[in-house]
Order: sequence, then structure tokens, then C-alpha cells
Amino acid sequence: MYNYDPYEFLAPVPKFTLTSGSFADGDAMPPAQVNPGAHADGKDRSPALKWSGFPAETKSFAITMFDPDAPTASGWWHWSVANVPVQVTELSEGAGSGPATMPTGALLLRNDAGTSAYMGSAPPPGHGPHRYMVVVHAVDIPTLDLNADSTPAALGFNLAFHTLARARITATFEV
Repeated sequence: MYNYDPYEFLAPVPKFTLTSGSFADGDAMPPAQVNPGAHADGKDRSPALKWSGFPAETKSFAITMFDPDAPTASGWWHWSVANVPVQVTELSEGAGSGPATMPTGALLLRNDAGTSAYMGSAPPPGHGPHRYMVVVHAVDIPTLDLNADSTPAALGFNLAFHTLARARITATFEV
């Protein structure tokens, strides 16, 4: 594993609690959350998530899953969701399958494979373990100025100016 933590370079913000019914922080990614091309039992199902303890000023949430260990200069975005309504504090497993399965008002962006859905972990064979950082960002405005064609990097740029607090868990996977 590498030591690079992309969140170290961002302005520090308070933390809140994020848990998953699909895996615990530090666990290996289970097959349901893995891409079918990387594991015979892979299902590309977004993890079940639940969060609490975010600031009272929160107006919406964003959810991301990032692999900083991908063999690129920019990592790999597996999942990016903006404008999750503030009253939504959990997602069931598989909710990231597409725009129709997300909460009303949420904006599901394309992942780095080009699909508007969750993409499970899929490190290159023999590349070693990769970290998959699942993060919920508490946002200070109800909607970020993004659209379905916006990139995960554009979401990240907006979050640099609108994140009140951040919660994260990390799973690993290797082929």
C-alpha cells in the first residue's frame, strides 16, 4: 500500500461518524462491492452507508469513493454523488446503481469508467492492495453548481469551498 492520503492536502475540517453494513473500516472489500471484471463474484453494488454527528449547519451531503492507489497521476473515482438532501442519512446497499436508485434530488456523476453509477473496486491484477476511500461530506449549501456532465474533480473542487465536515471509511482490495 502507498502512503498517499489525498485528504491530507485539503483544509482540515471536523469529522463525523460513517458506518457501513457492507464492510467495516479497514476491511477487505467484499465481493458485492467489487467490479465483476476483478472478481468472479463481483456485483458492483454500492455499500450500505449510514452517517451521524454532522454539523447542524449542514444543508446537503456529497458521497465519494476514490482509489488513490490506481496507476494514474489522478487516482480513480469509483463513485461521486452530489446534492444528497440533508434529511437523507443512510443509503441501502446498491443505491448507487444509477440515477433512478438514488434519493430524489441527488446528482449521480459519472465515475472514471464513464458510467453514472457506482463502480466496484477493480485494481489491476498483481498491482497490490488498493485503498477505497468512501467519504460522506457535510455541505454548507443545499445544491452545488454541478450537472450530470460534471466530473468528480469538479465535485472535489466545489467541496473544497463548501465542506463543513467529513466522515470516511476505507476498504482494501487486490487481485
